[in-house]
Parts: sequence; structure tokens; C-alpha cells
Amino acid sequence: MAPTVEIFPNAAEMTQAAARLFVRVAQTAVSQHGRFLVALSGGGTPQALFRRLSQADYAQEAFWRSTHVLWGDERLVPPDDDGSNFKLAASLLLDHVPIPAANIHRAKGELAPDAAVADYTGQLLALAPPDRAWPRLDLALMGLGSDGHTASLFPGPLPETASTQPVIAVTADYDGRPAHRLSLTPPVFNDAGHVLFLVTGEKKAQAVTAVLNGSFAPHQWPAQRIRPANGQMTWLLDQPAASQLPSI
Repeated sequence: MAPTVEIFPNAAEMTQAAARLFVRVAQTAVSQHGRFLVALSGGGTPQALFRRLSQADYAQEAFWRSTHVLWGDERLVPPDDDGSNFKLAASLLLDHVPIPAANIHRAKGELAPDAAVADYTGQLLALAPPDRAWPRLDLALMGLGSDGHTASLFPGPLPETASTQPVIAVTADYDGRPAHRLSLTPPVFNDAGHVLFLVTGEKKAQAVTAVLNGSFAPHQWPAQRIRPANGQMTWLLDQPAASQLPSI
């Protein structure tokens, strides 16, 4: 299924649309199967969405009590480290909405890589049906780096285990410094009911165009690995991020 691409004049309008979509998917999931399972993303782009969802009109929604939160990736740092994706989401969103503490399934970045992978894999297994190694996400929030990475799937080959296992440890050079992380793998993202990419800024324009309109080259543009098998994929872009698309 071809992705839906929506372009907004600015990031603020994009954020409003993202919040509406988030709530719609959450309400539908709870109505249909009693829970909403979402994987959050890190980085700067989703911060405005987290702030919007934490405001009173959305924070009072009933679906939060049936929401389970995971992360698409996490840095291998303690949960109180400023680089922690968990800390970011907790401070901007999770501390302000009535999600039961037991429904927050963080990747334990304070552990050694192998232990962190094993622990997070176990958490996924506990949420999954008996015949599966991971649950089907209702919504996966995704970002995009200027190098084409998403989650912690960076340019270059992925470990062989990324095709069969739900979680991998990642060591890569990013922005001139080593990146030690763990990440959900393409099979988990591609199993999701809805994948939502949020991308802002002119620095991302080349990557947006390459991922959406370029030849399939996932070693160079890792976000091309995200192709939901039986779900929807939506890209919400501000105008600068979309500025190199052919229709602009």
C-alpha cells in the first residue's frame, strides 16, 4: 500500500494533525481490542506532539488507561540521563496522562547491550499472543534523520538477526560521535497497524525525497526498510521538509 503523504505550511499545523491521528488510532484500537499499543520515538520532532497530547483536552481522554507504551529505540543510558528517550517522553507526556505505570514498557538502557536486548525482547513477548514473539503495534511513531535513518536503523547493513528478532543492539557513528543504542527491527515496525512518520525542517528534505521517491537503496536510506505489510503508513511533513518532493 502506498503511503499517505500530507504536507503542512508549518510544524505547528503538522503537530495538530499528528495529535488528531494519534487519538483516532488510539480510540479505534481500544474499541476494537481493548488496548492501544504504541511505540514512541525520540529526537526533537515528536516533542511538540507530546506536549500537545499532554494538554487537558487530550490528557483527559479515556483511552490513556488502556494504553501500553513502548519505544522504537533507546540510547544505552540510564533512564534519568538527558539522552534517554524514556526521560523525554516521561517529562513531556507520560507524567501528565493517566497511563498505569505497569503499562509503560521502557527499554532498560542502563543494562549492558545483550542484557538490554534480552530484557526488552522479554517485555515484547509478554505483550504478544502465545504464538508470536512480539505484539502487533497499533501505532509506531517514526522520525527521520538527515542521513535517512529511522529509529536506530542507520545506513549500512543491519545485523543478520534484524530479519528475525524483534530487538537489536546498535553501535554506529552518528553526527560525529559513537551511538550505542537498541532498536526495534523492521519486522516489528512493518507488522504495525499504522506507521506515522513526522518530519520537519529543510535539512531533512533530501532524505524525505530519497526515501519516498528514490530508488530502493535501504543500505543508504534505512527508512526505506519500513514498509508495513498489512498496515497503513502516513508521512506528515512541514513544507521545508517536503521542499524537494517533485510536487512542490
